[in-house]
Amino acid sequence: MTVTTLRIPTADGQADAFAALPDHGGQHPGVLMYPDGFGIRPVLRDMARQLAAHGYYVLVPNPFYRHGPAPVIDLPEHIGEEARPAIFAQLMPLIEAHTKERVLRDADAYLRFLTAQPEVSAGPVAVTGYCIGGLLATRTAVAHPGRVGALAAFHAPVGADGPDSLAELTAEVHFGHAESDLTPEALGELNKALDAAGVTHTSEIYPGTVHGFTMSDTDAFDAAALRLHWDRLLPLLGRTSAGQT
Repeated sequence: MTVTTLRIPTADGQADAFAALPDHGGQHPGVLMYPDGFGIRPVLRDMARQLAAHGYYVLVPNPFYRHGPAPVIDLPEHIGEEARPAIFAQLMPLIEAHTKERVLRDADAYLRFLTAQPEVSAGPVAVTGYCIGGLLATRTAVAHPGRVGALAAFHAPVGADGPDSLAELTAEVHFGHAESDLTPEALGELNKALDAAGVTHTSEIYPGTVHGFTMSDTDAFDAAALRLHWDRLLPLLGRTSAGQT
């Protein structure tokens, strides 16, 4: 597995990033992976490598590059509940400053960079994300119909822009929600909006989970839910135009 450190030109500067891709040559379907609010760190590198091992070129940008290279804030090896208040006191100003306009400017740059890489095959790409990164992934897919063939978001506020925004989606979608984030009633309303928009999707609450369940360096981690995440993500990529070549 090859992991490469990169810098992506954007309208506001250069975003630090990394890419994971198979060692064997040739071209691979592209996947843009947005990290959770804690940003790029070892667990994200591991997840990108795991996905790349299935035959994908996985690009992971630092969404908060305007505030410095990753890690933008100091993080412990394990993010326990006792550490979260102090971490979020530093993170929330960065998240609040990352407006929808910034998200969309960056998405343009990330997709342009990803699809220009010689190791990335032609055609639509996939976009995935975790926590706030799932919202960034959703906004990217909404803004780029036709360019994004698959969208996956996990424990993410995917409905933050309102149900009408989802009507622009053309990608096939999987949303994996934490039980602590979404009530069954709210899930029903979200799925009704996706149905009304004609979006091909699966959208479900992962049983017994709390926000952040995919991240093994946090107290929220749920190994069974992480396995379910892979069980949903890999087939989604495999049956869309972002699937392996």
